[in-house]
Amino acid sequence: MELKALLNGITILEEKSGPASKIKGLAYHSDRVEEGFLFICLKGYKTDGHLYLEQAREKGAAAAIVEDIRENLDIPQYRVADTRATLAELADRFYGHPSSKIHVTGVTATNGKTSTTYMLNAILEKQGLNTGLIGTVIVKTGPVIRPAELTTPESLDLHRIFHQMVEEKVSHAVMEVSSSGLELNRVGHIDFDTVVLNNISREHIDLHGSFEAYFKAKAGLIRNAKKGGWAILNLDCPYSASLKNETAARVFTYGLKNRDADCLVNDLDLSTGRARFKVKILKQEPVDIFAGYPDSFQVELSVLGLHSVYNAMAAILAALLQGIPTTVIQKALKDFGGVERRFELIFEDDIKIIDDHFANYGNINVTLETLQMMDYNNLHLVYAIRGGRGVTVNRENAEAIAEWAPRLGLDQVIATTSVSHVDEKDVVSEQERIVFEEVMKKAGLEVEIYEELPDAIARGLAKAAADDVVLLAGCQGMDYGASVCLEQIHRQRPHLDKEKVFAALKNRVAGV
Repeated sequence: MELKALLNGITILEEKSGPASKIKGLAYHSDRVEEGFLFICLKGYKTDGHLYLEQAREKGAAAAIVEDIRENLDIPQYRVADTRATLAELADRFYGHPSSKIHVTGVTATNGKTSTTYMLNAILEKQGLNTGLIGTVIVKTGPVIRPAELTTPESLDLHRIFHQMVEEKVSHAVMEVSSSGLELNRVGHIDFDTVVLNNISREHIDLHGSFEAYFKAKAGLIRNAKKGGWAILNLDCPYSASLKNETAARVFTYGLKNRDADCLVNDLDLSTGRARFKVKILKQEPVDIFAGYPDSFQVELSVLGLHSVYNAMAAILAALLQGIPTTVIQKALKDFGGVERRFELIFEDDIKIIDDHFANYGNINVTLETLQMMDYNNLHLVYAIRGGRGVTVNRENAEAIAEWAPRLGLDQVIATTSVSHVDEKDVVSEQERIVFEEVMKKAGLEVEIYEELPDAIARGLAKAAADDVVLLAGCQGMDYGASVCLEQIHRQRPHLDKEKVFAALKNRVAGV
């Protein structure tokens, strides 16, 4: 593409130009620069792309987009106010506006982005559509599936992925949209047809600096939604509900508790942990969207948890707005096996073992509320203290456990710092451990803390009797919990079929 055409319409504040040239590709990392590429200098949290401008020139970069011109370098440079925003616009232009050729649904939330996108993808696949999926676990471009590197890829990579989807004749795509992806303009110029905000609670304060900044980043997906598109909001979440009148998109709401929603959950049964409920559609405008749909239909989930009901509702509404029949939605959700570490039932025999990432206050509340609705004898909580997230997050997580303990008959918590099972960035600090112990003591909860994950899990299993539930809870520090736990279950119960015991690990990504 001619550089002049590529830069047409971009606000250039200053330029150190050279002869006109044809651009063969774009790169924001100097190692990926090839002869004839346009190099975009990004300022990141840890480094500055401007420091690698000379390296990019030596590798054959034809020109560079910068925020600060380097006078001593013999390479055409074009200064812009924001190279991240410019990268998104250039990438979209270079690849021919690929997301506009696909029906794209973007899902954001503190908890449930992965599960919601997987559910919606399962529904679309059940309809026989060729789908794309971008998220925390995988990137799927039609028949091609590969592991994900970031929840929301950098804008250049993201537009390239959508270009690959177009080449693979993908018609519908679903993607997770992270707060950092929104704040860093990674989703700039993505043509979202539908956007979803499921919930917001305190998370990533370390990244954004404050909860207010985190909420502002998340809210951007809804506030910037296009006119004529759809914004799906959970009215049970006050932060999601507050955006109802702050978008140009048409709004479709759902709720379990808020009965003012356009779509309601009725007759919810969570006694087994697997939800059964009725979806009641109240909103009938515009008529062409809902014509032919029943006012109410039954849904059964194979995955556990109250949070799964919220995730399913978001996926259901997105599917309804894309014209998917209710019979297809029902079958897809009944067959959906879930996403690992999201209230995942990893063992069910004489006892139940549930694995949950227990990431933050909101996630913990929904998880423990689900357990309150289930039938079992006693709960044994094995909790991995969340390292590297600071005192505030760990205090809030501990307070959530303390608030639910009396309602769940919980008088003891088995905790671990998972010393041998966490990366350097997730090591539990002394302050994080102390604040957890302080909250537990104040709540009158007995605490056993083990440095090693296997020791904590062994203690939890030793306490479990028939019809009890063992909850393996916690991000990062509990990632390996399922494999450790099932190894012990297999040794304790050699009469059980080995394949059945380890079935939950068959397609697992984390902790294997």
